[in-house]
Amino acid sequence: MAGLLSGSRLARFCFLASCIALAAHTSDASRRDLIGISIGKGGGISIGIGIGGGGGSSPPKKQPPPSSPSSEPQACDFENERIYRAYLVIQRFKNTITSDPQCITNTWTGTDVCGSYKGFFCEKPPNVNERALASVDFNGYMLQSASLVSFVDALPDLALFHANSNNFGGVVPNLRALQYFYELDLSNNKLAPCPFPTDVLGLTNSTFIDIRFNSFLGGLPAGLFCSFPIVEAIFVNNNKFAGKLPDNLGDSPVNYLSLANNQFTGPIPASIARAANTLLEVLFLNNKLSGCLPYELGLLAKATVIDAGTNQLTGTIPASYACLRKVEQLNLADNLLYGVVPDALCRLAYDGHLTNLTLSGNYFTGLGACCWDLIKQGKLNVDRNCIPYAPKQRSHEECAGFFHRTKMTCPVSTHVPCYHKGYGVDAAAEEAKAAAEEAKYRTYSALKP
Repeated sequence: MAGLLSGSRLARFCFLASCIALAAHTSDASRRDLIGISIGKGGGISIGIGIGGGGGSSPPKKQPPPSSPSSEPQACDFENERIYRAYLVIQRFKNTITSDPQCITNTWTGTDVCGSYKGFFCEKPPNVNERALASVDFNGYMLQSASLVSFVDALPDLALFHANSNNFGGVVPNLRALQYFYELDLSNNKLAPCPFPTDVLGLTNSTFIDIRFNSFLGGLPAGLFCSFPIVEAIFVNNNKFAGKLPDNLGDSPVNYLSLANNQFTGPIPASIARAANTLLEVLFLNNKLSGCLPYELGLLAKATVIDAGTNQLTGTIPASYACLRKVEQLNLADNLLYGVVPDALCRLAYDGHLTNLTLSGNYFTGLGACCWDLIKQGKLNVDRNCIPYAPKQRSHEECAGFFHRTKMTCPVSTHVPCYHKGYGVDAAAEEAKAAAEEAKYRTYSALKP
């Protein structure tokens, strides 16, 4: 038995001796890795023995690579600081776009804001020697965003913002701080139903205000007609505006005014006579205006378009309308007018510029001598009136019913406040007409989105 125990001990000893010999051939570094020895800078030693697998410790964790510089453009990458600040605003707004069917925003990358960004244009502001983002033109892009706030109002050098036919929502931004701003077009969008955005009245340099085809409601502020000393066009048609038109409507120097397709009530303000030297086109079309057809409309000496059709205006045509020698389109259809159509008005087709006189859908009972010729020429429409021997008239019963229930309270004006030296069109008038040809009928164009 003692011999067997001695033999067993001898075998263990030999096994251990062979292991020690093998370890002796292993390098120091390998042995450190095998049993996890690490030596600190201060000379201390720590030993970790791994269990399983290779019998050593887990490999040391990899350190993350040093962070690379930001890939976003920096201020020094841009033409100047103004363009860089505009870039930041554009990128912030880009993140709010929820629909972009034409992939416009795909071009809003990189540092060439003035060259490659669709819809953005740069110019030098007045008395500034470097370019800035001067105008934004998104017309027809069909972009969708819940709000324009913190975009348009955050571009301090902006002069024009045109965004016809998009899907922008929310309220109109407060643009009072934009010192160069003079053109605003937010037509045909999805702006929130709310009253007229009075902050717009602070844009005193404005020449163009266009908020048509939205859902604005309530009355128009009087400030709309006295806050813009150099305004050329005001288009508020196709909204839900209502109430009476401001009494100071004629105080505006506006050339093109479209109030059509709303729910305005009450009379056309007599102050419109004060716009005689500036107003070129005016649309009152398709509202609920009432009262007597104003004598003052006949004083608009420079007007080429006057459209008050589809309202509830009544009375006779004042003699002052014979003074509308520049008018080309005169529409008074679908009202409650009566009496005789003045011969002097129809003569404007010969000694003026009248090409279309629409009086259909009223209750006129007679025509001046010249008017019959205009019907044959297709320049005068008197359908659905009460004129004997004229084609397509109302029935006798319908006409009798109207005159039975209508009180003839409007004054009958016979005074012609202008003096014609003779018939025929003078050369100066022809020259003025040619000069205005390019911008003709801007108000009727505004009736389309």
